[in-house]
Amino acid sequence: MSKSLADNLRGASFMVTAMAGFALNDVAMKAVLADVDLFPALFLRGALTCVLLFALCVATGALRWRPARRDGVLVGWRTLAEILATTLFLTALANMPIANATAILQSAPLAVTLGAALFLAEPVGWRRGLALLVGFSGVLIIIRPGGDAFNAYSLLPLAAVVAIVLRDLVTSRLSGQVPSLAVALMTALAITTLGGIGSLWSDWPPLDARLLGLLSFAAVWLILAYVFSVRTMRVGDIAFVSPFRYSILLWALILGAVVFKEIPDAATILGATLIVATGIFTFWREQALSRRAAMKQSTR
Repeated sequence: MSKSLADNLRGASFMVTAMAGFALNDVAMKAVLADVDLFPALFLRGALTCVLLFALCVATGALRWRPARRDGVLVGWRTLAEILATTLFLTALANMPIANATAILQSAPLAVTLGAALFLAEPVGWRRGLALLVGFSGVLIIIRPGGDAFNAYSLLPLAAVVAIVLRDLVTSRLSGQVPSLAVALMTALAITTLGGIGSLWSDWPPLDARLLGLLSFAAVWLILAYVFSVRTMRVGDIAFVSPFRYSILLWALILGAVVFKEIPDAATILGATLIVATGIFTFWREQALSRRAAMKQSTR
């Protein structure tokens, strides 16, 4: 059912806020990773995140969920994919400009479309096929393999995209009874456990007020971003609000320039523009095909 303009505008504002939250989390983690190894940072942020998520789960009753065997297996695979995506992206974030890493990660919706075609036999017409080609060309423009500006860490967001594709394809197979907050808590617990184990072999710097403040800042914004992103889809039409997810690139560009003095070059901006444009087109095309299929079904 179509939502009102007011609902859609509210949903769009929620999406922009969620993307700002993710970007602020990334900025804080990038600052932390300049002084703290990856695993201790994951453990400390994860511990704070788990506390906040647990409180939300108690408040919403999500802890009463008991997964069926099939859903339990799928959640396990989803958690593994999320762990891979998180560790790969944060490693890249610590070693390359935030705008570049974020732009490459925005190719994930294109990769999900490609993955659905390859593994779920979902049809992809020539228009979306061409959009995929142009979008991934944008990724290559940002990475520039073989060029003087090439950073090997740029390959890690691409690997994270592969993990995100696995995560999203698995998520699409979950039953409707699976509460999102419970899945988020399980994922956070797994990532925190990984950070705790990995930190046993890591050097721990003195945790001063600055580092603890940054980690708390990251955890709070990560939770807020998650809550707003879930709320977004319950308020506005997906077709209207989803393109606003690319506002995270604008946040990354602004925050990268202000906080880290990272000014993207023309090639990065061109590549990011191609990724965003083709991502929006691909989503619009999928929505148009879904509406057409629904209309054909209703006329039978």
